[in-house]
Amino acid sequence: MSGEPTGFEARLGLLDATALVAGSMIGSGIFIVSADIARRLPAPGWLLAVWAIAGALTVAGALTYGHLAAAMPRAGGQYVYLTELWGPLWGFLYGWTLVLVIQTGTIAAVAVAFATYAGQLWPALAPEAPLARLGPLAVSPVQAVAVGVILLLTVLNARGLEAGRRVQNVFTVAKVATLLAVIALGLALGGGTARAANLARPAFATGLGVTGTAMQLGAALVGALFSADAWANVTFAAGEVRDARRTVPRALVLGTGLVCGLYLVTNVAYLNVLPLVGTKGGADAVARGIQHASADRVGAAAMERLAGGSLGATLMAVAVMVSTFGCANGLVLAGARVAWAMARDGRFFAPAARLNDRHVPGPALWLQGAWASVLALSGRYSDLLDYVIIAELLFYLLTVGGLFVLARRSGERPRGAGYPWLQLAYLALVVDLLITKPAYTWGSVAVVASGVPFYVLWGRGAAA
Repeated sequence: MSGEPTGFEARLGLLDATALVAGSMIGSGIFIVSADIARRLPAPGWLLAVWAIAGALTVAGALTYGHLAAAMPRAGGQYVYLTELWGPLWGFLYGWTLVLVIQTGTIAAVAVAFATYAGQLWPALAPEAPLARLGPLAVSPVQAVAVGVILLLTVLNARGLEAGRRVQNVFTVAKVATLLAVIALGLALGGGTARAANLARPAFATGLGVTGTAMQLGAALVGALFSADAWANVTFAAGEVRDARRTVPRALVLGTGLVCGLYLVTNVAYLNVLPLVGTKGGADAVARGIQHASADRVGAAAMERLAGGSLGATLMAVAVMVSTFGCANGLVLAGARVAWAMARDGRFFAPAARLNDRHVPGPALWLQGAWASVLALSGRYSDLLDYVIIAELLFYLLTVGGLFVLARRSGERPRGAGYPWLQLAYLALVVDLLITKPAYTWGSVAVVASGVPFYVLWGRGAAA
């Protein structure tokens, strides 16, 4: 088309790229996941160990991606790496799974989390009675707000990179400030019986034996790892980062290091406010402890203890809304770049390869927004996400394992990327998850394999 933009504008600096990394990572998980970890490994030392191990793996993975980003600083990120290192089939299957559910399902889940917490501030959103029906789908107030958030962020990002960049920077700063406030309040105002109860327990006791502890550790790591997930989103937008070969690796390390450090210290604050072990159905937040926090909302339970029930719930609802809105924006901004890269290679819907007059992939953004909205309305996004957890870890494993391929091709040993121990650690984690969650493993394989017929279909067009 005459006059259509042919390339991205490199307008993201180090601060912007770091905000995209950190802002995409911080969602609602840090306020929830610790309850499940505490039930699996009921000792305070294990809670902190899980977050520390997840943080170390995340930062180490970011180092590896930094090497790959420096070698292949193009829009599409992980899709590009897998295509170049393992072949177009693996790149396509990753992109297919990402567009089908990883990115869009996460956008839907985060938007619903925003709307759910908004219901605590505006009770009109809370009723389950449907507002309307779309065929077989009953649209609840929460789902309607979630779709509104998805469409609003799609409109903002379709208006250009500058609009999405500003939203991301503002909300990332707000989210970091929120976590710092939770940490400060928890460390300054906590203590007492909760801290004494946690210190009185053996730090690393489980009663599960070595094998049982190892299996539960792997299962517990899933939640922590995915609370710190989406850090690779910045690689999707590498084509819009200034001096991407240097900036993207730095942003990956700075962003993941910042967030993982905050997550670990946040859990120290939780342990200073709430006992790890509590009673299901306890009378208050302290009695329920971290293990049995109401609806697993550990952050809300901590604020209830510190600021009182009503005020604490309100403050935490605002915190989660800020966190999830900024997270959703980062996911919307970055995800469409993968669909664009696939379409450019002739392996996705052709309109997705176009940039609009604001030099952003407008058609890909709207396609992503439409599908994420369908997932939010269907209410099945959480089931789908369960099944792609293993798939995403497998793609992470393939990507970081691709560093071996890159090293063989270049004849140079990668430095500063945890090579080869990082890749071995990821392999051990995936094997553990294959053992502990076989139902999810085969469901994940099915989701990935569903892309093969489409690869064949679009592959013919690409070859032609």
